[in-house]
Amino acid sequence: MRKIGIVDTTFARVDLATPAVRALKGAGTGFTIVRRTVPGIKDLPVACRRLFAEEHVDLCLALGMPGRGEYDRTCAHEASLGLLFTGVLEARPIVECFVFEGEAATPAELEALARRRAEEHALNAYALLFRPQDLARRAGSGLRQGFPDAGPVRPRR
Repeated sequence: MRKIGIVDTTFARVDLATPAVRALKGAGTGFTIVRRTVPGIKDLPVACRRLFAEEHVDLCLALGMPGRGEYDRTCAHEASLGLLFTGVLEARPIVECFVFEGEAATPAELEALARRRAEEHALNAYALLFRPQDLARRAGSGLRQGFPDAGPVRPRR
């Protein structure tokens, strides 16, 4: 049985883990979910590393919501680098799902975007573990998480 780690934060203004878990459970079976919650996005890399080392998860989904400020963008970049470093050290995938507060004009739009993006990243995590051929088929198709897809530059033949 595979294990999927989910790490979210108390700093986020939307519960990102619940829609991600729901999407994973709807995608299939053959896995268990191990969830941890940390204070902020810069805590995500260590939490993922601990899930790999202590819980032996096969993949982590790191969910975070940086604020609107320049400082928040800097923190998100640092957290992202930490997640990349952790994934390389562990030789296991970490699917990073960040939703920036400035991406939406209203709280309702932000909530809808956050839920959609968490669900879509969760489905990508599932595909990485169980259906990598699905990802290969969608390569170059301009998919976007949370927003409408951009589509390919040139239609496939």
